[in-house]
Amino acid sequence: MPAKEALSVLIAEDGAVDRLLLAQIVRKQGHRVFTVENGEQAVKLFVEQRPQLVLMDALMPVMDGFEAARQIKALAGETLVPIIFLTSLNEEEALVRCLEAGGDDFMAKPYSAIILGARIRAMDRLRRLQATVLEQRDQITRHHNHLLNEQRVAKAVFDKVTHSGCLNAPNIRYLQSPYALFNGDLLLAAFTPSGNMHVLLGDFTGHGLPAAVGAMPLAEVFYGMTAKGYGLVEILREMNAKLKRILPVDMFCCALLLNLSFQRQTVEVWSGGMPDGYRLSAEGEMLSCLSSCHLPLGILCAEHFDDSTETLPLQEGERLFLLSDGVADTCNEQDQLFGVDRLGEVLTGNRDVERLFDEVHQALARFGGRPRDDISLLDIRMLEPQCQLAPAVVYSDGLHGAPLEWSLRFELRDQSLKSLNPVPYLLQLLQEIHGLRAVTGALHSVLSELYSNALEHGVLGLDSRLKCDAQGFAQYYHERNRRLSGKVEGCVSIALRVEPHAAGGRLMIEVRDSGAGFDVERVLSSPVKEQAFSGRGLNLVRRLSRDARWLDGGRRACVEFAWEVQA
Repeated sequence: MPAKEALSVLIAEDGAVDRLLLAQIVRKQGHRVFTVENGEQAVKLFVEQRPQLVLMDALMPVMDGFEAARQIKALAGETLVPIIFLTSLNEEEALVRCLEAGGDDFMAKPYSAIILGARIRAMDRLRRLQATVLEQRDQITRHHNHLLNEQRVAKAVFDKVTHSGCLNAPNIRYLQSPYALFNGDLLLAAFTPSGNMHVLLGDFTGHGLPAAVGAMPLAEVFYGMTAKGYGLVEILREMNAKLKRILPVDMFCCALLLNLSFQRQTVEVWSGGMPDGYRLSAEGEMLSCLSSCHLPLGILCAEHFDDSTETLPLQEGERLFLLSDGVADTCNEQDQLFGVDRLGEVLTGNRDVERLFDEVHQALARFGGRPRDDISLLDIRMLEPQCQLAPAVVYSDGLHGAPLEWSLRFELRDQSLKSLNPVPYLLQLLQEIHGLRAVTGALHSVLSELYSNALEHGVLGLDSRLKCDAQGFAQYYHERNRRLSGKVEGCVSIALRVEPHAAGGRLMIEVRDSGAGFDVERVLSSPVKEQAFSGRGLNLVRRLSRDARWLDGGRRACVEFAWEVQA
């Protein structure tokens, strides 16, 4: 039965009769035949003609079949060229030697045309299978290299987007150990216009590229809204809504967000689904835990999403130690988890801040743990405010000239005070005035301070003297959240007026509230030490502006900024 496709067959046989007989049998089966008399000729002809199958006599002059087979196999490389040994040998050792020399089969003399044809067809099937395997392997390699190249490009973009903030700030130390090429943990940090620092530690479902898919839109929201002066609450709402809209139902992002105020020495915290963070003293003593009390981002719809935050004092030198669940979930060969208790022992025993990350990794190594997820460690210190400067905003339009002359009044009433922060909108409007762009940070700080005072002390009637110590500080913000969650009655109005002045222009800001007012002189005259956590805001406003006054018993604040037009 002829083969489906003719093969080129090399016959190496020193006996003329056997050589002629074999050639005739193979030709009748439809194959092309080359014949040689010894192993040396066989190797030479293989180099010239590259036959697809070899019939090799074991015992030949000049070069025997064993050596010829070894050389032909070496020349063929990965391509399978089946070699069938033709031998009159019948000892087991001789037959084993044929296979060890590179033979794929052997056939004893005298030759049977039927059996020889069957073996040629069997070897042809094996050859084709090998060729198919090699082709598929090469295709897989090409696809793999293409995928790696795409991943390298994607990772370069991913790293630039997610690390475009201030992770290199002197008060931040971090370590990330991804489980795969892409890190499912997300670490973002950026300064607000007023010099506060926003930090996000997130952990998406799973790891690798699928887990990193949501990082890009999350980073876009985080950096964009932080730069415009939005607070944590507004950023949280937008991030949750975006992830809810774009992620599949089985994906979400555990997250811990911080707003560090170096001027107030406070930290605002929101944690959803993340492991406990730790507030540590400058000496490493554990002061409190930052526990999760919310669901992760991307699960709840906007109507049910809880954006309430907790505000804590964070004195100079104190630290926040945050981590993803990759540490606690590391398991050893006995399938035991490293757990939070072992982590607590590491934190308690640490006496050198700079070695904390190393000590965590050493503890994991002693535990014999195998990471099952991405690992992220983050250490943030509260430094002096002057050590933390918000990056200057650079504008490229180069427009100059006389200031515009305009005014507006923005008023919020009752329930609108619970959900709308007008500061970012007003700041964006004021940045259209070129003379004010150099003081964007100061403007944000002043507007935020004035609005917070009007809302908290005016409308909500909170007494800042509650913030006399850490316990009172926590009580103050707990009461603030409680009152905001109920029925709010009152109003806050913000008036802006821009006009030419001298060689430039000036901005007048007026903030009114419907509250009972307060004793401005008493607050301003209190020594800084007695102010503790309260009263700092008024002095900050006076320091950052050209002029600041409080009228109508503290219910109306008037602040002025001025600038000159550059020639």
